[in-house]
Amino acid sequence: MHFLLQTRVAAPPAQVWRGFTRELFLALAPPFPPFRLLRFDGCHRGDEVHLELGAGPVRRRWTALITDHGQLPDGTCYFVDEGQELPPPLRFWRHRHLMQPAPGGGTLIVEDLEYRTRFRWLDGLLYPLVWVQFAWRRPIYRRWFGQPVARATGPAPS
Repeated sequence: MHFLLQTRVAAPPAQVWRGFTRELFLALAPPFPPFRLLRFDGCHRGDEVHLELGAGPVRRRWTALITDHGQLPDGTCYFVDEGQELPPPLRFWRHRHLMQPAPGGGTLIVEDLEYRTRFRWLDGLLYPLVWVQFAWRRPIYRRWFGQPVARATGPAPS
């Protein structure tokens, strides 16, 4: 399953890129499922993130490796995390974080997510849950990086 979710913020891409810290990672966490951050190296190639999901006797580890990061000629900053150890039913996880220059200023944060389970029907069944987990981030991004300024529409005043 693959989807894109975009959020426009006021800060420029390089500032947003520098803002992807442990503190932002914790702020972006949805209330469910409960999790504990075990390790956060950062967002550069070779860095790792380790989580423990769940509570009580039902706990699962999730480890991700940052497999790529950089800046494109157009000013887009990016990093990619890929699941190494995933909780069932997930079997594959690749999350590209793109911070693209937005027309008129600011940044378009793009969550480019691909995941798979063993069954396509289960991928589809999980889609609304995964989408909500990432839609949760939109107002948080805007608090951290600024609400984009509304652009005027129509003719310019004379």
